[in-house]
Amino acid sequence: MNRHHAFTNGYAANKKRDDDIYRPYTDRSDLENKYIWGLPDLVEDDKVDSSFNRKFEPRKRALHTRSRLIRLGLIVLVTCCVAFYFFFPSSSTLSLLSSSSAASVQYDDIETLRYYDLEDVQGTSVGWEREERVLLCTPLRDAAPHLPMFFAHLRNFTYPHHLIDLAFLVSDSKDNTEELLSQMLEAQQSDPDPSQPYGEISVIHKDFGQAVGQDVESRHGFAAQASRRKLMARARNWLLSAALRPYHSWVYWRDADVETCPYTIIEDLMRHDKDVIVPNIWRPLPDWLGGEQPYDLNSWQESETAIALAESLDEDAVIVEGYAEYATWRPHLAYLRDPYGDPDVEMELDGVGGVSILAKARVFRAGVHFPAFSFERHAETEGFGKMARRMKFSVVGLPHYTVWHLYEPSVDDIRHMEEMEREKRERETQEKENAEQVKKLEDEFRQVGSQWEQDKEAMAAAPKKEGVQLVNTNADKAEKKVPAGKDEDIS
Repeated sequence: MNRHHAFTNGYAANKKRDDDIYRPYTDRSDLENKYIWGLPDLVEDDKVDSSFNRKFEPRKRALHTRSRLIRLGLIVLVTCCVAFYFFFPSSSTLSLLSSSSAASVQYDDIETLRYYDLEDVQGTSVGWEREERVLLCTPLRDAAPHLPMFFAHLRNFTYPHHLIDLAFLVSDSKDNTEELLSQMLEAQQSDPDPSQPYGEISVIHKDFGQAVGQDVESRHGFAAQASRRKLMARARNWLLSAALRPYHSWVYWRDADVETCPYTIIEDLMRHDKDVIVPNIWRPLPDWLGGEQPYDLNSWQESETAIALAESLDEDAVIVEGYAEYATWRPHLAYLRDPYGDPDVEMELDGVGGVSILAKARVFRAGVHFPAFSFERHAETEGFGKMARRMKFSVVGLPHYTVWHLYEPSVDDIRHMEEMEREKRERETQEKENAEQVKKLEDEFRQVGSQWEQDKEAMAAAPKKEGVQLVNTNADKAEKKVPAGKDEDIS
């Protein structure tokens, strides 16, 4: 039976195992041999070693080893780099922190790199002071007759021109709109007045197959409204997606056929600091039609009647205002105008018209657009207003701030004007005939009068002549009756 010596710490001394293999000579095996054979050295070995009284403890590593020092040095270096980056964030400091100039990344030297912080382009009420850029968007179709008037407005805008970028979409035009637009843009940008040239200019050509004519009857006819407005929404979305840049703070939609407008309109609308804001759109009329009339009825507040009407329509139906087919009974911005009212008075809206819209660019970046489909039974600008309200953006209108649209006579107006023209011609013809008759009578009256004067003078002169002739006749008779030499008989 094998007996094994055990130490006080619980470990056996060179315990025999079946899988023992040859091991080199050690001190522990030598002591064991001495103990077995009773050698004198066992006396010293039997002495209790003080190290056996302590519990087993693993050997502690030295604190200042090479690897630990390297790690500590790296930590100190990274800490210093971070501190220098936050307190001295200059390119010179960054170059000093880099191990070599070749390994350092200098972003400023990359010409194609552009960095934009969208928090700086949120849009404020004093954009002209903060040099906020405005994107002016104008869709054009057969607009050649209106371009001179449109560019006259561009020349007079008081918002700094270099902060306004122009974007035009020419679509489905049959006239020379695009050629004339290019000529007028070149003239505008080459103006010797340094305040006249605008910023970036984009001209986009895209046809959408718009089959509705540009005459008043076709454009404003009820049957063409749904399809026409869906295509107009597509055109607006194309223009916006192609022209909007990360540095734009505002987007101003403006029609080309605006006749009269304050030159400070961008600043006037911007001062309200609303996400979407529109003025009131009216149009002048001839005096025989009343002098003026509301034009844009697409800016309105929602009503219960309109909500019930929308629920009763098909999913693809589009409600349009101003037509007897859709009686919505909504409060319209146009009908609340007071010519002497405060132009800064605001009115919350659900739908907006597209003649003149100022919106913050973040509204479009958030996903609001012009629906080219039936969104809550509306499309284009009215659907845009509904979508903006649904996404919790502010949408307001100014009932007493008026922009005047160009007068376009309707079919009834044209018919009335033709009737008035016919009556005018008939009246002029009758007046001409009456004048000729009066002239004829006057001429005849003058002839009779002159003859009467002649007859009168002749009658006045006639008795005198007869008296003279009578006297002369009597004298002649007397001379014939009295013979010569018989004068005494006569006495």
